[in-house]
Parts: sequence; C-alpha cells; structure tokens
Amino acid sequence: GALVQVQAEEGVPVRKEHLPTREQQIVALQSSGEFDVLVIGGGATGCGCALDAATRGLKTALLERDDFSSGTSSRSTKLIHGGVRYLQKAIMNLDFEQYRMVKEALEERAHLLHSAPHLSAPLPIMLPVYKWWQLPYYWVGIKLYDLVAGSQCLKSSYVLTKSRALELFPMLRRDKLVGAIVYYDGQHNDARMNLAIALTAARYGAATANYTEVRHLLKSTDTGSGRQRVCGVRCRDVLTGKEFDVRAKCVINATGPFTDSVRKMDDQEVPNICQPSAGVHIVMPGYYSPDNMGLLDPATSDGRVIFFLPWEKMTIAGTTDSPTDVTSHPIPTEEDINFILSEVRNYLGADVEVRRGDVLAAWSGIRPLVTNPDSKDTQSISRNHVVTVSDSGLITIAGGKWTTYRAMARDTIDTAIREHNLKAGSCKTMGLQLEGAQHWSPTLYIRLVQDYGLESEVAQHLASTYGGKAFEVAKIAQVTGKRWPIVGKRLVSEFPYIEAEVVYGVKEYARSAVDIISRRTRLAFLNVQAAHEALPRIVDIMGKELNWCEQKKKEELEAAKTFLYYEMGYKVKTDQLTDSSEISLVPSDIERYKKRFHMFDKDNKGFITIVDVQRVLQSISVQIDENTLHEILNEVDLNKNGQVELNEFLKLMSAIQKGRVSGSRLAVLMKSAEEKLGRRQAIPVDRSGGGL
Repeated sequence: GALVQVQAEEGVPVRKEHLPTREQQIVALQSSGEFDVLVIGGGATGCGCALDAATRGLKTALLERDDFSSGTSSRSTKLIHGGVRYLQKAIMNLDFEQYRMVKEALEERAHLLHSAPHLSAPLPIMLPVYKWWQLPYYWVGIKLYDLVAGSQCLKSSYVLTKSRALELFPMLRRDKLVGAIVYYDGQHNDARMNLAIALTAARYGAATANYTEVRHLLKSTDTGSGRQRVCGVRCRDVLTGKEFDVRAKCVINATGPFTDSVRKMDDQEVPNICQPSAGVHIVMPGYYSPDNMGLLDPATSDGRVIFFLPWEKMTIAGTTDSPTDVTSHPIPTEEDINFILSEVRNYLGADVEVRRGDVLAAWSGIRPLVTNPDSKDTQSISRNHVVTVSDSGLITIAGGKWTTYRAMARDTIDTAIREHNLKAGSCKTMGLQLEGAQHWSPTLYIRLVQDYGLESEVAQHLASTYGGKAFEVAKIAQVTGKRWPIVGKRLVSEFPYIEAEVVYGVKEYARSAVDIISRRTRLAFLNVQAAHEALPRIVDIMGKELNWCEQKKKEELEAAKTFLYYEMGYKVKTDQLTDSSEISLVPSDIERYKKRFHMFDKDNKGFITIVDVQRVLQSISVQIDENTLHEILNEVDLNKNGQVELNEFLKLMSAIQKGRVSGSRLAVLMKSAEEKLGRRQAIPVDRSGGGL
C-alpha cells in the first residue's frame, strides 16, 4: 500500500500484480490504437527503454523477433563494471569523454546492484603482480577507480602480500609473484536481469511481445512539413504467422548488432554506424577459481584483457572484444578456445593441469560498438552510447554497455519526448526495483526449505534467480515421493534447476526449448552436455503447457540440439573425438586398454553393445537405466552404428590421456568395473563433469 501511495504521488503508473500472458500482449498490440512509444529490440537497452517510457506514463509497446535477451545481452562477461581499462585510457590520453563514461558507469553499477539484489552482487577481483614496478602503478590506478566511484564505491581496494594472495587464490602461479591488488566490481545473471527488466515493463503496462518480427516501417506524410515520418511498423507473430500493424507516435530502434538493418528499413542510403566486436568465453569447472574471487589480466600476449571469474559455481574465462565483420553470433573456434586456455595456464600454478576437455561450454558474444554519425570524425569508434534521430523521426540508440542500460534508456526516452512532443515527466527508473526484488532477502531461501521441503541448494538457486517470486515456483514444484527433498525434481542431477522452472518459464514468455536451457535457466551456458541430457524432459513439459503435437516436439528438440551444437560449443566436443582422431598410445597402454575392452567384449566381436555393458554391470551389482546407457555409448560411438568398436575405445583413451576429453562416463564406468571385478570392492561411477 505504501509503495502504491508513493508511486501515485510521484506520477508513476501502478504496478500490476498479474502478469499478462503473451497472448494477451499480442491482442493489446493489435487493439490498443496508437502507442506513444514503440521499441524494436528486446535486449537490455530495448527493455530498458520500454520500462523507462512505461513508468513515465507513456503508452508503450515493445517487439522482439526472437526471445528477450537472445542476443548480446545474454552473452556478456556477467560483470557490472565501470571499466578499469577505460579509466586508464582516459588518464593517459587526457580523454574527458572516456572519464565521463567511466563515472556514469560506476553510478549505474550502484543502481543495478540495488534494483535487483537477488540477481547481482559485488565481486572482488584480483590483479596479480609479477614485477615490482607494477605494484605502485596498478595501486594508483585502482585507487583512482575507487575515487571516481566516490560514495558509490562498493568496497575499498587493497594490496595483498604474496602469501596472502596465494591463500585467497591458491591456484595462482607462485614463481615471480610479487603480490596482488584486489578491487571490487559487480556481477550478475545477465539473461535473467534482462528478463526482469522486460517483466517489470510489462507490469507497468507496456505491451511487450517476444517472437514478433518487424517486417518493415510504416510511414505517413507530415501535414506541416510534407516530409515522410515513421508512424509504426508492420510486424509478424513468428509463432502463428499472422501479420498486423502497430502504430506509434515514436519508433525506437534498439537492436544492438542489427542496428543498421533497421536504419536501412528507414533509408536504404544511410551509412552503417555499427562496428561489431566479438568476445569469446568458455566455462570450466568451479575448482579452477575460488568461490568468491575473480582474476583479471590487463595485458595479455595479444594486448587484450582476459578475465577469470567464478559464476554460478562454475568458472568463466574469456577475452575482451576483437573486431569482427558479422552481426550474428559466430561459432567459437578451436583457436579461440586454445588461446584462452593458454592464457589461463600462464596464471595458474604448475600443479593445476588445465585440460582442453574441461571446457564445459563455449560461446561468442557480439558487442555493437558504433561510430557517431553526428561527429566530424565518423571513423572514430565511440565506447559510449549514441542516440540519433533520422529525418523521418526514427530514433536509434546504439553502443554503450550492459551496465549503463538504464542511462541509455533515459537519454533515448528524453530524446523521444523532445523530438515528438510527447507529454511525459522526468525519468522514474533510478531506484526502481525490478521483478523479484520486492520481498527478497539474503535469508529468503531458508523459508523455502522450511515451508516447502526443497533442498537447500535448490532453494538458494530459486531465491537468487526469482527473488520474491521464488515462492510462486516452489508452489508448483512436484512432490518427489522421497523422504527428502519433499518437492523439487531436478532436470539434471548436478545442477539445482527443477522441473517447475520449465512450467514457470512458460509464464515468463518462454516459447521454445532454447529459451528454457539458455535464458530462463542458464544450463546451456554452464554445461552443454547436461543441457543436452535435460532436453527431452524439458520438451515434454513444455509440450503439455503449450499443447505441442508430437511433430512440434521433435522440431523443438532438434532446434535446441542445433543451438547447443553450433552456438554453445557442443561442436567442439565432437571435434575432440572423431573418426580421424589419432591413437597416440604406447604399446603397454594399448595392451592394458585392450584387456579392459575385452572384459566387456567376451565373444571377441571387436565391438561392445548395450547388452555387453548390462551384463558386466549385473555381475558387479550396478544398475543403470537403459536410456542412460544408450547416452553413455553414444558419446563414444563415432560412426553412430549403435556399438563401440575397439578402435573407437582406443581413440577415446588417447584423447583422455592428452587432456582433450574429460568426464567420459564410458571410460570411468569401464575402469571402475575392471577394478571392482579385480579387487571386488565398491568403486563409484559418478560423472566427473562431462567436458567439451
């Protein structure tokens, strides 16, 4: 009640308790007449524009041709930061624009951490120092970073001795280490943050629709000037194929890497302003980094910055951007992955073996840097955001960074109000809490455990993903039939995602299996093999919720597998073990592995099948269901003929020895069976992670 009263006094529209369905949003787009603002693009910036406009009382619509956060906004470094290296450039080059950008980003960092505390948190980041002269140099730079943040400084930076640095980051390379400097930035769940912005905009009355593609812009002749003015769009509901018009006084282009394609809908002759830049990221097991300490190297061998960060109990390693000529997300190459691994090896101790097979997922994100068309030097790349207005009134917002999405949206809507004479007040989003932030507290998960009987790990995950809305997920969680946990069936055993999240994801506008594995949950970004295994169950649940026929379910399954294969690094897994893979084993190892193989191939057929594996498992009293056994053999069955041949098994063992493959369930299972039959003692056959 107090919140509603404050909102009324400040002129902010009342926030709806009930979230409209996607179908209701499509109806609203078709039947609500002319909108004040229509935003094209459902990334962080587009959703931020919709939220800003809606909270000012403007009649707002948003269209996204794919899913919310399906592009750049879900493929970031997961950092909420001002940019240490930008501050360095600002000081070295006496560049006041760069300084202003860092200052604004640090202010927005504080806002983002406040607006969604369940999705974000401060993160200490270590800069290891290996030369004495670098210690005062880096210390001064980081202290200036704290100083520029002013009252918004998260925590003060500090210097560590060599022994203390190794205590906090024991994996670090010891030789020549002088000490380290630790500073603080923020970290968040980017796709869920983007979705929270979209859902909050919808609750404030914005008609938001994913899977709604803009076909072309609508124009009318201005009676005063006689000029053609953009007055809406022709769009198509991708799910039904139906086309319809949406009219608006102001149309905003917030499409990130696709900025120029929408600008050319307005004017074919307009020059491109978008300069795409790609950054590759890999995910490795959590034991590669401490639970709550990141690492940053500001000067790698090729001049780029590399980061090494804990995230969702895993470790993200990646590089800053390098130029690219594509706007779609490129497939991570073996060269990209090996470069990151080589840099990681440079900073980890010799006792930590960095294995190629420990790469659990890999993806590439596009950052849409821009040249300012209003600048005299149109060739210079702007690291800041740029808002432009075309002759026909199309407003384009481009550039910038995740951290400053709110400021970008504010500047865009201010421009829209000014250029199109819209009646609205000032920006209301500073301090506004996003979806799930209300009623969240750091101890909320305890109530979930106590009230619903969820596992503690699952409860913590739900609280940090949905905030105060976690209770709605818990209410629809299925009973397990076990003594504990009482509710909450996991999608895969090693991650805390539960089946109820698929049902809830549909309420959050998820309409494909890819939406669930990559943006409602983050399974595809954490472990593509686990995501692949969860897909059949996810498709079954979504099929019931969305009334999919069997053909539609097959199509969704294949589309999701293709997504994992090409965009999330599953392709590089298969590239590590192929028909053309070499067998580089010494003769003694070949004999040892042949002996192990023939324990399963009793008839000397030259191959093993699921029946052979079941026979051995029965003899050692181990039970694995048939579907799982099919999956285990399929990982090694290179020619896909339903059996694993001796040659394929030797290729697998060779790849494991070279570190190119890890977590092979067949290899672990066969070794365990050999040991148990040999010594008659229990050996665990758990997965070790399932790397790429």
